[in-house]
Amino acid sequence: MKVAIIRFPGTNCEFDTAYAFEKLGVKTEIIWHERQDFSADLIVLPGGFSYGDYLRCAAIAKLAPAMKTLKEHVQKGRYVLGICNGFQILLELGLLKGAMKHNNSLSFISKMQALQVVSNNNAFLKNFQKNDIIELPIAHGEGNYFNSEDGIKMLEDKDMILLRYINNPNGSLNDIAGICDENKKVFGLMPHPERMCDDILGSKVGLKMFEGFLNC
Repeated sequence: MKVAIIRFPGTNCEFDTAYAFEKLGVKTEIIWHERQDFSADLIVLPGGFSYGDYLRCAAIAKLAPAMKTLKEHVQKGRYVLGICNGFQILLELGLLKGAMKHNNSLSFISKMQALQVVSNNNAFLKNFQKNDIIELPIAHGEGNYFNSEDGIKMLEDKDMILLRYINNPNGSLNDIAGICDENKKVFGLMPHPERMCDDILGSKVGLKMFEGFLNC
């Protein structure tokens, strides 16, 4: 298995993500956002602040040359994972449904967060049981997930909600912390699993998530 991790100006979680996958024996490559000549089994858009979030989060990143390759990757039915800023990019690209707003508090939130596993009928969370309670770090200023009433219903009806916040920290509709596309090949979440991949960090729950992609 090969994982490509796309780096933008302002990305700050690419090495954490590579470290996590390498612990699983996976070959990783960090790809500069201007490249288009790459391929992988899984493309990861890691966390950080692409282009400094100087406009709307991910509004510039979605125009990067590497996104053409990512879209072709999706059309071939291959896997994509967006973490935090990566989730925002997937929403901007239209590869996942919905949008992000500023947290209700209008403040940046950085803390450990309790989450409920909503669906394990997918590669990303297949190693968990439905309704499992886990903890992952969150670190975002615009993590308040929004969608229309019909859009939320579609996510519910088609089993596209992955994770929900317990004691919602940011105002996300239906407590949504992570979703996937209808084909269950494109995944996005605001919490940071790459920061919980070693005993020294306090947990390996993030590694358990990434393990789901092995042999897919």
